[in-house]
Amino acid sequence: MQLNNFKPRPGSKHRAKRLGIGESSGHGKTSGKGHKGQKARSGGSIRPGFEGGQMPLIRRLPKRGFNNAAFKTRYAVVNLDDLNEFEAGTYVTEQVLRDKGLINGSYDRVKILARGSLDKNLTVEADRFSEAARLSIEKAGGSVKIRG
Repeated sequence: MQLNNFKPRPGSKHRAKRLGIGESSGHGKTSGKGHKGQKARSGGSIRPGFEGGQMPLIRRLPKRGFNNAAFKTRYAVVNLDDLNEFEAGTYVTEQVLRDKGLINGSYDRVKILARGSLDKNLTVEADRFSEAARLSIEKAGGSVKIRG
């Protein structure tokens, strides 16, 4: 098998719709845009929610309530069975978890939960621990440090 023998799976590639290539193509002349009007022109598109100048529905409805989602504290969740990847005696911090790939993306804090079991003594530093996770870590001979 060689690289020049590879072909895409049957049905995964489609021929591009060729617009404006003669009348007999089925997409000639107006290229499926109909006759005249805003949507037939180049650059002629309307933004979502636009109602032709009429006051849009989103502006007709009253604004109610309060949304605090922008200020929510987002926790990265790490379970005990994920911590088994580390060798015994390791000092586990957020940066160590990120380097190992157990935390990805942007989070405000780290929380350790008790899914699975831990069989190594680790020193774990995080912002929050569930009560069961704290007991499991200490039972395995490790220690818990709350980040402050």
